[in-house]
Parts: sequence; structure tokens; C-alpha cells
Amino acid sequence: MKKYQKLILSLLCDGLGYVSFVFPPFDFIWAPLSAYFMTKLYKGKEGRVAAVITFIEEALPFFDVIPTFSLMWLYTYVLNPEKKTAIKAE
Repeated sequence: MKKYQKLILSLLCDGLGYVSFVFPPFDFIWAPLSAYFMTKLYKGKEGRVAAVITFIEEALPFFDVIPTFSLMWLYTYVLNPEKKTAIKAE
């Protein structure tokens, strides 16, 4: 999957997290789903750690404003890009 496709999916997933402000029971469904989607979008140890953080953030009330998917995209492609280029060089 291309990095900008991941960005769009990340923004959509963050947007789905805001549904719970209108319909609070949505968190019961979205918290585990968001953790699953995080592990599918971002592989490896970083993806698993982000999935745990996403699950906790979505399960707790009033923490839904944190855009964890977008922050993970920034970490992966902006703050830590050398890891991606190192993998491609092998």
C-alpha cells in the first residue's frame, strides 16, 4: 500500500473515532476494530504498540480527540523514514 493511501485511510479511521461524540456506544465496537486496523496498516513492533495505544485511547471517554492513526503515519513516514529506506536497501 502506498504511503498516501495509508494517510487517507488513517484520516478516515481518525474520523471514525469522532463518531462516539455523537453516539457513545460506538466505542464498544470501534476500540477493538481500530486496534485491528492499526496492526494491518502498520506492521511490526511499532504497529502492535500503536494498536494497544489506539485501543486504550478509543476505549476511554474523552480521549477520542487524539488522532492516533495520523500520528502513526507521521511517525512512520516523516519522523522515522530511515527505517523504511533501510528495509528497501536490503
